[in-house]
Amino acid sequence: MTGSEIVTREGFGRADELVPLADLDQAWQVSGHGPKLRAVRKAAEGLRERVVRGPRVVSVRSLPITTLGYPTKYAFWSAPLSPAPYVIMTHRCLLVQFLQRGELKTLLFNPTDDVAARKTPFFERTIRQVGDYIAFNLLSKRFDPLERQLSALGVTRESVDYVAFDHFHTQDLRSLLGTTDAAHPTRFPNAKLLAPRPEWDDWDDLHPMQRAWFVADGKTGVRTDRVVLTDGDLQLGDGVMLLRTPGHTSGNQTLFFNTPDGVWGCSENGTAADNWTPHESRIAGLARTARLQDLDVILNANTPELGATQYTSMILEKTLVDRVNRAPGFVQMFPSSEITPSPLAPGLSPTIVHGGLVYGEVTHAEAKRAAKTNGGGVVARA
Repeated sequence: MTGSEIVTREGFGRADELVPLADLDQAWQVSGHGPKLRAVRKAAEGLRERVVRGPRVVSVRSLPITTLGYPTKYAFWSAPLSPAPYVIMTHRCLLVQFLQRGELKTLLFNPTDDVAARKTPFFERTIRQVGDYIAFNLLSKRFDPLERQLSALGVTRESVDYVAFDHFHTQDLRSLLGTTDAAHPTRFPNAKLLAPRPEWDDWDDLHPMQRAWFVADGKTGVRTDRVVLTDGDLQLGDGVMLLRTPGHTSGNQTLFFNTPDGVWGCSENGTAADNWTPHESRIAGLARTARLQDLDVILNANTPELGATQYTSMILEKTLVDRVNRAPGFVQMFPSSEITPSPLAPGLSPTIVHGGLVYGEVTHAEAKRAAKTNGGGVVARA
């Protein structure tokens, strides 16, 4: 890849309305991990200056899907001193509404099918090891189905324009996209899936270091007419960008959005605010590890594919977003699966917990249709 672009491939969808961003292209092409880190940081500083002066999104809501147990050694790169083997995380989907050339658009970021995700090899093995009771009663809790939460906000399945994931670990896309044999209906029939080409292609022939976290047949037979393959970085609309942040996976990507509190980012490069600001962490072991190893971030390291690249991606994230108003030592990176304080994980509560995000007023499907019919738009409110 020489620059950010929408990939044209027979049988796949198009999204000519999206704008490729070139701000970071040259930085990512720099040779050597050290020089690349410095180049990406500098390019991110320049991009941030433009983003903070730009428009804001219309609305944001975080929608909880499930809690899950996750190995402590992965969540914080083996840095904590706590002997607890698992942390408890809450996995959330983000609903983001924004203007695109004056027209309201709705994006779902990480609308995971949590039941199908149990076929992920790592979680299959964990369930067998701990048993159903512990797996489904102690380590996990399901929330209202995503469609029900959306309906309560006035958002229908048909009114979703885009879906995307920060990466494809644990995902089964058959229930999302539908299958060519009609065995699975389409979950959001008008939505385009924004899929990074490198990871989409990797999924066809997984390396042993990748297999534990992918549902092997999770995209077998899916309809691809609404799959948009991407390379690099995209401006989705006013105040919202989808930027490559490779390392955790080959096609990892982070959603950035501008709000009244400044710029937020969302990914699973970290599992808590402490990952991006370990020197401020009160979790025993994190600050010490960061100090001894001269690290500015601590990876969520369940896959050792590209550790140095993931580190650079987290520095990009940390550079682009704003500081947390109530705790300025921390940055506004919202983990898509955030560690939740639990008696099952003593000594592993994040120093700060973001919890839910709520910004603006969600525009109902009927209002969205009326605006489109009348040729009008929606005004973004602070």
